[in-house]
Amino acid sequence: MPLSLPPKRSYLPRLAEFIAATIARMLYRVRTFDPAHIPAQGGVLIVANHLSYVDPVLLQLACPRPIRFMGYKGLRVHWFFDLVFRWSGAIPVSSDSATEGMRLALKALQAGEVVAVFPEGHISRTGQLMTIKRGFEVLARRANVPVIPAFIDGIWGSVFSFAGNTYLWKSPRLMPTHVFVAIGKPIPPAEADPAHLRKAMLDLGAEAFEQRPVLRRHLGRECVRSLAKHPWHLQVVDRTMERRPVRAGQLLAAAAALSRHIRRHVPEHRVGIVLPPGAGAFIANLAVSCAGKVPVNLNFTAGRAALETSMRIGGVKTVISADAMKAKVPNFPWPERTWDLRKEIEAMGGKKAILPWLIAAWVLPNQFIPMLLGIPQVGDRAEAGLLFTSGSSGEPKGVALSHRNILANCSQVSSLSILPQSASLLACLPVFHSFGFTITLWYPMIRGCHVVTVPSPLDTRKIIDAIRDEEATVLIGAPTFVRPILRKAKPGELKSLELVVTGAEKLPDDLYQAFLEQFHLEIMQGYGLTETTPASNINQPHPPVTTFTAEPQVGKKAGSVGRLLPGMTVRIVHPETGEEVPLGDQGIVWFRGANVFGGYLNDEEKTRGAFQDGWFVTGDLGRLDEEGFLFIEGRLSRFSKIGGEMVPHGTIEQRIVEVFGWEGEEGYCAVVMGVPDLTKGEALVLLTTKEVSGEQLREKLLADGLPGLWIPKIIRRVDSIPVLGTGKLDLKGCREAAMEATGGTCT
Repeated sequence: MPLSLPPKRSYLPRLAEFIAATIARMLYRVRTFDPAHIPAQGGVLIVANHLSYVDPVLLQLACPRPIRFMGYKGLRVHWFFDLVFRWSGAIPVSSDSATEGMRLALKALQAGEVVAVFPEGHISRTGQLMTIKRGFEVLARRANVPVIPAFIDGIWGSVFSFAGNTYLWKSPRLMPTHVFVAIGKPIPPAEADPAHLRKAMLDLGAEAFEQRPVLRRHLGRECVRSLAKHPWHLQVVDRTMERRPVRAGQLLAAAAALSRHIRRHVPEHRVGIVLPPGAGAFIANLAVSCAGKVPVNLNFTAGRAALETSMRIGGVKTVISADAMKAKVPNFPWPERTWDLRKEIEAMGGKKAILPWLIAAWVLPNQFIPMLLGIPQVGDRAEAGLLFTSGSSGEPKGVALSHRNILANCSQVSSLSILPQSASLLACLPVFHSFGFTITLWYPMIRGCHVVTVPSPLDTRKIIDAIRDEEATVLIGAPTFVRPILRKAKPGELKSLELVVTGAEKLPDDLYQAFLEQFHLEIMQGYGLTETTPASNINQPHPPVTTFTAEPQVGKKAGSVGRLLPGMTVRIVHPETGEEVPLGDQGIVWFRGANVFGGYLNDEEKTRGAFQDGWFVTGDLGRLDEEGFLFIEGRLSRFSKIGGEMVPHGTIEQRIVEVFGWEGEEGYCAVVMGVPDLTKGEALVLLTTKEVSGEQLREKLLADGLPGLWIPKIIRRVDSIPVLGTGKLDLKGCREAAMEATGGTCT
């Protein structure tokens, strides 16, 4: 029987399409970017991401020409979808009849029609761009038609998406959802392949994400509105000294009263904050933002010189802290105007000053409170926070984060369903740490997550007790801070945990395996930088299979840092030529997205060095696989060029730890650094806390297959490896120790 295309138009389908389009326009505000990229006539193959059941309707609303969709044939077992297929003239495709579907699509393209396919094969249940399956490129080449990439943004979270691990069975949004459809430039059929298409779609996704209305808003205003919606909600449980529960209304009222005080008494644009994670840090940061100023959370674990530099760069003359902190860090360069948070609140009237705002939070509609505080509606690209890089490899740099940056990163994390409103988040990372600043401070206030705070990530016993007593479900930290939990936690103390995420440094495989065996929890590795506000990538649990037509999808991959967060795009570039490398090859990671900062404060030279053609150059070496997972394989500054060969310090360190059996050690026990060498350019120095001879080192590493060029010839025994307060290696301190061991130069 000859193949024939399903009928495309009849009276009843036109009526059905009109009804569907009308309903869609009521539920969604659809905007389109560059629909002119679709030719006015002739065959065209549109390929788009797939996040919901209504994607075909949204794509048709954005396209000036009628579209014939290719759809999964298995859906037709349900009467409703069978009706949709017949009325719309869609082309059914399945694994057991792929050839037939391809032939029908080819006939449509050759007849000059617009055919659309979702190359991921199924609706994404992770919120991220999944694997691009092959087949579309064969279709485009046989029909000799251009491929038009398209990206739909904003639909995740609606009732028709899998947000919250379910379709349909969730509360619909009260206001229309803003959806942006970005349509890319035509790709010639000869150049259409999965790698090229993924790159184009990620670029379009970043463009579409930038159009989200929420990114133009003011960070402080968004937090105030969120807190005022549910003033009775238990927002923070502060376990600094004794358990102190703080409800959303109380947090808002204290911050509102303090913000008025800051407006009157602080003339500078930026206000320093030196506080550990806790209710005080929440109140101080929100108050500074509501006062129209910029919070600067200072790294009190850094040296005095670095702090003085940071305060000078930021123009910080007022610091909000606590007398207990002043006693704890006496070497801090405290300015004359240093406020004790508790005393300052008492001096301005204490409960009397807070009570009116508490009543307002309970009585007034949430949008009225920001108006009373005089918080503007638009923040957008204005500075919202200032953090300083850890200085691990040099002097601190001021990373100015905008309202857009922070709101974007919060939206990106929210879109993955790993930190829902129901999460109970253990916050122990310092607020001067970018993950602590965005993910465990601003994100919970915006999203409504319950937060349990512990003042230090080094206080393992307090962290375990807090998880057990408060039934925390999410723990975020660096591997350095997570490893001691293995030794100190008793069976059952972590039973409430559902998710553990690590970043800041590579997740050791032995830590992952030990945590899995002892607590039956997989640690999800993420990645980010202060300059990306900070999260850029994260692994997440494989999404559940909840429908009969769904296939298993991959959310995580061992050794990777996960897929890109929505709204980000990436390039992998050769470190010497600057050319983009083929998929799977190693190179320097470049990022672009709404969460990428705009530049270093008052430092045009370093800002120029950090960007290339609008892309942020991370300085990290990595590779992408065909499923979109990013693998970070070291930092460019952590390579030495010896005899013309790039030698990776991290790889050598890992092999040393393995051959000597030091995997379970807490903290760092071996670090490799490069120092100048007059004959070979650089020489390798091993800093270690263990007793090991050069002969032992060489014998074991050669037996393990490591090249002789990679084996450090200089060994220095140290009492401890320098580490920063964020848990990262203090590369500056390590380099100084290595230089001291060699006198500065090897001969």
